[in-house]
Amino acid sequence: MGSGHRAWGAVLRQDDEAARPKISRALVVRVVRYARRYWGTVGLLMVAITISSLLDLVPPLLYRHLVDDVLPSKDPAGLNWLAVGLIGVPILGRLIGIWQSYLSARAGEGIIRDLRESLYRHLQAMSLRFYTHTKTGELMSRLNNDVSGAQQAVTGTLVNLVSNVVSLVSTLVVMISLDLRLTVIGVAILPLLILPARSVAKRLRTITRGYMEANAKMNALMNETLNVSGALLVKIFGRTEDENSRFTERATEVRDLSVRRSMVARWFYAGLGLTSALGTAFVFWAGGHYVLRDAMTVGTIIAFSSYLRQIYQPLTALAGAQVEFATSLVSFERVFEVLDLPVEIDDRPSAVELTQPQGWVQFDRVWFRYRGDGDAPQLGAVRRYGGRGGQPVEVTKSGALADDVGIPRAEGEGQDDEELRWVLEDVSFDIRPGQLAALVGPSGAGKTTITYLLPRLYDPSEGRILLDGRDLREIRLGSLSSAIGMVTQETYLFHDTLRANLLYARPEATDEQLVVACKAANIHSLVLSLPNGYDTVVGERGYRLSGGEKQRVALARVILKDPRVLILDEATSHLDSESEALIQEALERIMKGRTSLVIAHRLSTVLSADVILVLEQGRIVQRGRHDELLAEGGLYRQLFERQFAAAKRGQPGAVRDAGRAPTG
Repeated sequence: MGSGHRAWGAVLRQDDEAARPKISRALVVRVVRYARRYWGTVGLLMVAITISSLLDLVPPLLYRHLVDDVLPSKDPAGLNWLAVGLIGVPILGRLIGIWQSYLSARAGEGIIRDLRESLYRHLQAMSLRFYTHTKTGELMSRLNNDVSGAQQAVTGTLVNLVSNVVSLVSTLVVMISLDLRLTVIGVAILPLLILPARSVAKRLRTITRGYMEANAKMNALMNETLNVSGALLVKIFGRTEDENSRFTERATEVRDLSVRRSMVARWFYAGLGLTSALGTAFVFWAGGHYVLRDAMTVGTIIAFSSYLRQIYQPLTALAGAQVEFATSLVSFERVFEVLDLPVEIDDRPSAVELTQPQGWVQFDRVWFRYRGDGDAPQLGAVRRYGGRGGQPVEVTKSGALADDVGIPRAEGEGQDDEELRWVLEDVSFDIRPGQLAALVGPSGAGKTTITYLLPRLYDPSEGRILLDGRDLREIRLGSLSSAIGMVTQETYLFHDTLRANLLYARPEATDEQLVVACKAANIHSLVLSLPNGYDTVVGERGYRLSGGEKQRVALARVILKDPRVLILDEATSHLDSESEALIQEALERIMKGRTSLVIAHRLSTVLSADVILVLEQGRIVQRGRHDELLAEGGLYRQLFERQFAAAKRGQPGAVRDAGRAPTG
């Protein structure tokens, strides 16, 4: 097992090195662009830094005047003024420092807020396929840890860089004015400060990126196993110790990389500190000889000793600036990696608003296949332990999120490019406004794919899908979303109140409209029986509600939205008879007067459908009404006799058990 770990580790490290973006002028310019809105604040910050640096130059000059002039001449008035100066200058400096901190935080936090907003907006624009290939925990790591690292680059590294440059230049000017010879001796050790910086910067940057990636993996694991669904799965299969071991392994990797990063930086700065001490010793040694020969005053040596501390500190910081700058830019790199992912489903410039939709749906010679993992926008591959003999295996992220949130992975998703097949082949059909179309077929026939294409969760590979005569790609996404309502098999509810979950479909809805929708969905009486009514918190993913209750909440939510086109995957195989009957009544009400596309699981839906589309291996092999198709024979008759005939004989339980058409 150990050799397997090392082998995979070597492969992943090589991949990381090859994929790692380089620090370039373009990267720096891109970072600077985020500061354009804050130039005024940044300008004031530069003024504050300059004033603060100049004030730091005053105390050594006061020490020199005290030793060389005031004390030898026994001047009490001068001594009093020096005392006032030694108190007043630090007070003024601290006030300027507070102002500087405020300006720095104002600009830095503003830049990071804009960066975080850009990242979140971009992620919201990503297609469903992106989320089926990406772990949620890794996205959270980019939004939290990496953006926080970028924040440190702005509020810490950048401010320190400017402050040290101003301090160094101003201090050098004063030192040269005091004595050029000692200044030359003091800065002669500069090469010893700068030379190690480049190699250390490269090494620290590599370690920092590895640390961030390891931290992202640890976050992904926590996100997968510490939600309700993940915790339930772990307990059911008794894998608690396995998951504990996996977490320990990832947490250990994070710890080791953090310790390694800390030690490399510590050794580097320890070396810089020793070099600074060497320079100070040389200055005192040379200056002492000048004093012994009466070529320099004692006050000048004292002033120089203070300035040496002030010059070595920024010199040391600037020598390590490329180290800090390189490591801090890693955070920006990782954020920009996400921002640069292509948006697959987006509004075209010519897209129009859909006003007063009628609900006329057309599929015109539609072909579709899911693209392979190598062609999907994603954040890379992940390792999970599940191979033979406990060896780590590298798997793609296909379906990583699907099981987590109840999104079924459609047929063909996640296959290699050479294995891809057409999920839909030359599919054409027409649903007139107000009609009910039922999709029937075996597992993998393409039913779920059709329901995903209509709200434009994916775009067809070939052909067109039209709504009221317009290609979906020519309709604005927001307008399309308003016209279409969708209820899937698995209902997702936020950890919030029932009211908040319902109003998610229509935030401006009144209480009266809310009640009407819930009555239509047969959920109002249940809500009133809850301790806090509509303000009852439903729990993580709605786990405080039963399956039937959650589905009725989902129906109420889509009723409140009032879409013109309705898409339903009306599975009720996991519901009791009472819940199924309530949902059936609600469905009949909600579909009335709307264009409905339903993956049929109930005999009643099949019997009442205006058109039944029978799919097999991505093709429509039969279409028509129930009686016509039954008389025609073929696949529909086989499906009917296997799945629906028992219900027709008055055995609804048989439909729940056998009549569920899988999501293909």
